[in-house]
Formats: sequence, structure tokens, C-alpha cells
Amino acid sequence: MPRLTFCSLTVWMLCGAGLLSAAEPPAKAKTVEQIAEAVHPSIAVLTVSAREGKGASLGTGFVVSADGLIATNFHVIDVGRAITVELADGKHYDATEVHAADRERDLAVIRIDAKGLTALKLGDSTAMKDGQAVVAVGNPRGLKRSVVTGVLSSRREVEGRPVLQLAMPVEPGNSGGPVLDMDGRVVGVVSSKSLVTPNLGFAVAVESLKPLLEKPHPVPMSAWLTIGALDQDDWQTQQGARWRQRAGRIQVEGAGAGFGGRSLCLWKHDPPTLPYEATVTVKIDDEAGAAGLMFRAEDDKSYGFYPSGGKLRLTRFDGPDVYSWKVLREEASPDYRPGDWNVLKVHLEKDHIRCYVNDKLVIESDDAAWTTGKTGLAKFRETEAEFKQFRVAKEVPTSAPSADATARVLKAIEKLPLRESPKPELLDKLAPEGAAPAVLLDRARLLEGQAAQMRKLAQAVQEVTVLGALDRALKGDEDKIDLLQAALLIARLDNDEVDVEAYRAEVDGMARKIKASLLNSADETAKREALSKYLFAERGFHGSRGDYYNRANSHMSEVLDDREGLPITLSVLYIELGRRLGLQIEGVGLPGHFIVRHVPAKGEASLIDVFEGGKVMTKEEAVKKTGEITGQPFKENFLAATPKRVIVSRMLHNLLNLARKDRDAPGGLRYLDAILIATPDVVEERLMRAGGRWQTGDRDGALRDVDWLLDRQPEGVDLERVRELRRVITLP
Repeated sequence: MPRLTFCSLTVWMLCGAGLLSAAEPPAKAKTVEQIAEAVHPSIAVLTVSAREGKGASLGTGFVVSADGLIATNFHVIDVGRAITVELADGKHYDATEVHAADRERDLAVIRIDAKGLTALKLGDSTAMKDGQAVVAVGNPRGLKRSVVTGVLSSRREVEGRPVLQLAMPVEPGNSGGPVLDMDGRVVGVVSSKSLVTPNLGFAVAVESLKPLLEKPHPVPMSAWLTIGALDQDDWQTQQGARWRQRAGRIQVEGAGAGFGGRSLCLWKHDPPTLPYEATVTVKIDDEAGAAGLMFRAEDDKSYGFYPSGGKLRLTRFDGPDVYSWKVLREEASPDYRPGDWNVLKVHLEKDHIRCYVNDKLVIESDDAAWTTGKTGLAKFRETEAEFKQFRVAKEVPTSAPSADATARVLKAIEKLPLRESPKPELLDKLAPEGAAPAVLLDRARLLEGQAAQMRKLAQAVQEVTVLGALDRALKGDEDKIDLLQAALLIARLDNDEVDVEAYRAEVDGMARKIKASLLNSADETAKREALSKYLFAERGFHGSRGDYYNRANSHMSEVLDDREGLPITLSVLYIELGRRLGLQIEGVGLPGHFIVRHVPAKGEASLIDVFEGGKVMTKEEAVKKTGEITGQPFKENFLAATPKRVIVSRMLHNLLNLARKDRDAPGGLRYLDAILIATPDVVEERLMRAGGRWQTGDRDGALRDVDWLLDRQPEGVDLERVRELRRVITLP
């Protein structure tokens, strides 16, 4: 199934329009120029207000009815937001209603108070053939009236809806624009782009739009603006973020405007007289985030009880910034369920606070700096969170089943078969127990949590084991470091199924075959030429060009399997095969391109471009290549031999860059760990690891990295920047 992401709404797209209905016989296909000219009157720019009434986003729509109907994506308009429409003649209209909407198919039709508009005709995407041309004209990324042509790659079903796979670039701003055939008729509505390649997009098939026009369900804007909105009689939000209500739950996303991304959602009603309790059930998207209960809130003063970094925290907020915040207690709790719903409760007395998670006491405090104020919800940083079952009362009943009920249910399932459906007699026994569903779900969560922890533990042990082996491989003198071993361990860091010894045996076998082809009188040049011939001409190893940035090109195991790789991985293989043949071959890390140098016992050294099939290079060619790749003036030290530990670090940096591009935080941390084994004195990477550890909830590891830098104060490091990072890491 293709991976999809919604396009951003910062620019708008123009697409071609035809003049014939689907029922009419096809006319002569129009040119792209004719389609571009015809489309202009039918394209609308949609300005959608932000939830807090500050700022706006832009999207695309197109006229589908002369009396003011505009089609677009559902995600362009979202719910509860005012919409302004600008037509091609420069006139602006406020949307008067959402004429029809389908969240699942990502389609919406809005109405404006306008007549005599030029509507686009709807075609039939089911009649189109794979490979048929489609066209779009617009200003993606601000490039106004750009003409885009492509083809229909395939018709697919994604997440239960018919979509068109398009072989054309889909850029930010394309969402909501029409896709047209060469007769100028709408066959789809652009909705998303591929995460895999820039020249691949998706559109909702026009057949999903037609039912919305035939059987609309109009919602006046006065009603639309209240969809998803919090009840203003009950709730007041502060400091931004996007708070909304759906299916009995309160949801929040986006960073708040308060320090540390804090945002509040306060219950407007006064709490009972002391003592009283407040409770809410909360789930956060990332355990590095924070969201939970806020109480005794007035101005910038309040208390908060919430999970943060996998622990439970009670904080007193004495002002708007971190310098006026005080973490009263922070505790890990075996009763907290990471990644799941958790019930938070505070019991408040005049001079005592008790905090519970899932009905288990976790924190107590006698702090009584603030004794009055509102109760409500809070979130920090970029956390996305959901809240349900918020209650404030003199006493909130426990949600946990009784100990007796729990014992009866657990006894009933002691011998539950793992691979059979529940037997009727077991169901009959459990049905009278009202607590049975809750007990069973709790047990399931426990077992799932244990399984997840076991998987994490296994992964962590694997990583520590491989990193330890890498550390041992890089110990000792430079000439004794086995680059092949190190490269294979890098691959095993990502794939625990890599059999290092099997791949080493494969390379040893390759070396034996090269030796067998040599004459007894072969000198070093003959050996090097035999190596290049075997590797590139006979075995077909080659530089990766079509998929250069694939991680597989940095994994020596897959380079050996696929016979394709980056300059540096092919160079490592060349160096190691040369070593087995008695040749001295060293790496040369040109900026942007890795090569090797053969240093014979007698005679001049030779530069070799392994990425280009083992081509021997002159110094002039190396200078020229460096200039072509980087534009930098050439320096003699570019041709210096690269130490083996630095080669390993450079391989890992390639993987680190890909992890950052893919937003793969766990992978990035693995590579940073390995980089700091290979080159332990680097500063930027240690700072980067400190930040990565903090973001993934490893506060202790982050502080160790920061304190390492502050203790050693390496030359060139910005100590104030490091101190600031330490302050950020210790934020509540």
C-alpha cells in the first residue's frame, strides 16, 4: 500500500478544464496550452482561518456548479474553520455553507454566494487506461502558472477509497486541485503525495465526488464553525495549540505559545470546597511529551500532574517561564502504561496533595503555595494528546475493578487456551462479572506491555552487543583494524540477521579466486588490475546511481548481495580484497566522493575511482572531480590518507543523514552511538546525541553527554550553548 501524506496548504494549483460532459462523445484532444487557458476562470484560492483566529492557510478548489459550488479536499477546509474563496477575477467570497463533505474520502464541496461561474465538467476515471496522459497547470511552491504533465500510473484502492496513482510531481499547494484528462474533464482531485519519490502523487477518483453532488448534506457555516469546537460554557483555552472535541474526547495538537510549548484548557466552573478530587484519563502520542491535569490555576500560577518522559511528575508553576517552575516530585511507576490510556487523579486538601495513576498512589506533597484556582488540562511541547472522562467532585469513585472481582476473573482464565476460541461455558461464567471486560483488558495491556518491553530489551541488547564488537574491532593500531569487520557490524546494527562470519568467508573466497587467476610472476600492478577486473568486469560490482541514497548502499552485507554501493562501501571492499592479496590500498576521502590509492612497495602510487569501475585517476582528474562536486578550491590535504576509524565514521554519517531525513530518531541514535565509538572526541555529534536522547526520553543519557562536554571543555565548543541545552533538558 502506498504511504501517503497530506500536502501542505501554502500555495494553490491551477488545473485544466474541458467543455464536454462524460456522456458526450470525446472531442479532439486539446493541447496543454488550450487546457491551461480554459482552466483559469474555474480555479479558486481557499483561505482557511486558523483555529485560534490567528493566521491562515491556503488551499485549492475548483468550480463544479455555476451557482457557486466549489470542490476541494476535506483536509483543506477541516472542521470548525471559516473559509474565504478568491476567484480568478479577483473577487472574494465568504463560504456560506459546507454543501457536502466526506472525511473518509477526503472530499468536500462548499458554496459561495455567486452566480454565472464557469464550472469544470466531470469525466470518468474508470474509462481511463494506465499510461494515459493527464495535465495540471498551476503555481506549486509559488511558481505561478507552471504547466505540469504526467500519466495515470494506476487505479488503486487506498484505505478503502478509489484513488488514482499519478506519475507527476505533486508539490505543496496542490491539494484540492483537479486532475484532467486530455479532453479537459476532471478525473480526480489531488489529495496527497508519496513519501517515497517526488514524482508520484495520488488523487481521489472523480467517482467519489459525484455522489456528494447528487446527494449533498448542507451544513450552514454558522453550524460548521461549531463542529469540533469545545463548549465555551465549560472550557477556556489559553496559550494556543489546537484543542477540539470529538466523540466525547478532548484532543490537542500543536505547540502552545507558553514556555516549553505549554497550553492550557481550563474548566470554567469553580471546583468544590476543599477537600476535592480531579481526574482525567489521558493518552499521549510520544512518551517524550507531557500532558495531564492542571489544578489551582490562576494567571501564570498553578500545579500540574502529568506523565513526562515515561515518569509521573508534580510541578508547581510560579510564573510563565522555566526559571519560575519547580518540579516538586518525579517518580517512575510500574502502574503507568506507556502508549496507552492512563487515569490521573489528584486529591486536594488545604495543605496536602496526593497524586494517583490508575488508582495507585504515586506522589504526595505538602506544598501549599497556591490553594485556589481553576482545574483543567495541560500539554507541553509538540505533544498530541487525548483526554476523556474529566471529572471534578468531592470524591471521584475509583474506576478499578474490586480485588475480589479481579481474582474471580483471573481464576476463570487460568487455563485459557492460546489458539482456540473461548468456549461457551467460559463466556457464561464471565458474563455475570460486570468487571470482566475491564479486568481482561488490563491483563491484555499488561501482557502486551511486557511483550513490547521484551522486544525493546532485545533490540537494546542487540545494539549494545554490536556496539561492543565495533569498539573492539576499532581498538589497536591503525594497520591492524579490520575494515570489513567494522563495515559488517554497521550493517548488523540495523539488521540482527546479518551473519558477519558468513560474509567474511564470502570475501575470503573472492580473494582466493583472484589469487588463483594470477601468474606466479604477477607484480603488484598485475594484482591490482586482476582485482579490478574480477570485481567490476566479472562480478558486476558497480556504483549505485538510480537509488544512491538507499540505506542498503551503506550496508556492506547488501552491497555484497546486490553488488551495488556507494563510493565508500565499494572502497572498503576494494581495500579489504587488496589486503588479502598483499596490496597496500588506503582510503582517500575527497570532499563529496571517496576513492582509494594503491601504494606499491616500488614505484608511484595510483588513485583509483572504485565508483567508476576501478578507473585509475590522475591528480588533475581528482582536482577536477572535487571542484565539480563541491565547488571548493582544491587543497593538498584532500589527498591525504583517511584513517580507518574516520572511514567508519564517514560511513556512519551517511546513515545518520538518511535517518535525519527520514525522521528516524532510534536509527539516528544508533548511528551516533557508533560514531562516538569510532571518533569519541567529536563535539557536534555528542551535542546531537544529547538532544536526541532528551527527545526520546533518555534524560539521564542526555545529561551524561552534556556533562562530558562541560567537564572537558573541548576547544571550539560553545559552552554557553551547552549550558543552555542542559537547562532545556532539565525543563519540567
